[in-house]
Amino acid sequence: MALGKLQKVLISDSLDPCCREILQAGGLRVQEKPGLSKEELLREIRDCDGLIVRSATKVTADVLEAAERLQVVGRAGTGVDNVDVEAATRKGVLVMNTPTGNSLSAAELTCGMILCLARQIPQAAASMKEGKWDRKKYMGMELNGKTLGVLGLGRIGREVATRMQAFGMKTIGYDPIITPEASAAFGVEQLPLEQIWPRCDFITVHTPLLPSTMGLLNDSTFAKCRRGVQVVNCARGGIVDEGALLRALRSGQCGGAALDVFTQEPPKDRDLVNHPNVICCPHLGASTREAQSRCGQEIAMQIVDMATGKGLAGIVNGQALSKAFTPQTKPWIALARALGTVLRTAGKQAQGSVQVCTLGTPLRETGSYLTPAVAAGMLAGGVQKEVTLVNALLLAQEAGLKVTTSHGDVAPEPDGSTGLLQVSLQGTPHRAAGTVQGSTPVLREINGATFKQPAPLAGPILIYRAKASEPNTLPALAGLLGKAGVQLQSYHSSGTVAGEQWSVVGLSAPLSDLSELKSRITEVFQLHL
Repeated sequence: MALGKLQKVLISDSLDPCCREILQAGGLRVQEKPGLSKEELLREIRDCDGLIVRSATKVTADVLEAAERLQVVGRAGTGVDNVDVEAATRKGVLVMNTPTGNSLSAAELTCGMILCLARQIPQAAASMKEGKWDRKKYMGMELNGKTLGVLGLGRIGREVATRMQAFGMKTIGYDPIITPEASAAFGVEQLPLEQIWPRCDFITVHTPLLPSTMGLLNDSTFAKCRRGVQVVNCARGGIVDEGALLRALRSGQCGGAALDVFTQEPPKDRDLVNHPNVICCPHLGASTREAQSRCGQEIAMQIVDMATGKGLAGIVNGQALSKAFTPQTKPWIALARALGTVLRTAGKQAQGSVQVCTLGTPLRETGSYLTPAVAAGMLAGGVQKEVTLVNALLLAQEAGLKVTTSHGDVAPEPDGSTGLLQVSLQGTPHRAAGTVQGSTPVLREINGATFKQPAPLAGPILIYRAKASEPNTLPALAGLLGKAGVQLQSYHSSGTVAGEQWSVVGLSAPLSDLSELKSRITEVFQLHL
């Protein structure tokens, strides 16, 4: 992966001390500066390789642009709506989160909110503090036998469902990703949203904030709900339309709401907060000692693992890359980049349609990361600042380069047991194929010419095509290397195709002048892989 060594990490929000300790123990320099202003953050981030945030720091496009060395943004928590993921991807910056770190704390708070709505506990407690004794005013309801609709059945949603089942609640739900069979295993019957609205006594939302979930509960959906429905939002502000919620509360269509999150935090419009049937908290879903320690620990360990090359976890903007960080896959990624570079240089273009084909069962699951690696090689040396596996496909699309992938389980011998990677520029004769021997990427074929002994694709290399009948090419090259003080590290030649051969020469350093060689050959190019 085209990422440099992680050295310095900035922690810009308050995190458990274990986060800093784990990073330092992993050999990283850590700056801990919570509460920075936007201008201060822009200054501090310039020389940092990593940034760790909770929800207070807003990692905007201009922050990412100012971060000249930034490789990873770690969000100690689940939601990443305070990070401009698209801008990070464009720049080749990984975004990580800790999706499991605060799940239990958020689920427990949601369950507490449901209990508070059912028995009006906060209102009764406030009344007592005012010196009152209003037993009749705070008549509640039992949860046993009531129906709870859970919208979003990921980690938090399922934890809420299983806990509320212990109170005798019937749990129904909706999730576009989790299968009905999977949710049935933890006691949730999945139904279409149109069937959920009229059946629920309580509705709790546990989805990310996306265009498709913005205003999921709105005037239209409230009208379809059972009168007096109780609503809980401990997920993200905006999933419940706050204006629609206030109107439903005032009309009695909604009997009560429990909110831990708001569209604007802290909320400036207090009408919802001050409504007598609303209980609310200042975004406390992850505010437990255990969750903070867990999130801080997890994000620190993920970044240390990335820095030491052990692996990638919690990736938001390139999940396929988690498979690309093992020692076994690194040579294949290097091969894919090298073949992309060879193809671009031989074809003299970084546009058009490139076909990436993986052959052999060992490469069956590799297309997800070898494809962006080929694209990165095709774009290397172009106008883009830096091309990584994170942004390669996005930048390729913008550059007019279409990359498609296919796979076949059978690779030709002698690569049947290891696999073969083929790349071709469609509509042209240009193609290249290679494999990995040990940990070395090697070229097996170029433009139909096969190397009996595959040529290593590493370091400075010279690739040229010449007539097979031309005897003086190699002596001329040797003379040129001698004049330049460059050593010949390896030499491999292909079989003859149409009277010509391809040669790949490994060099100790690049040659500055190829003019003496060009008169004896058909084409030549130099690469540093």
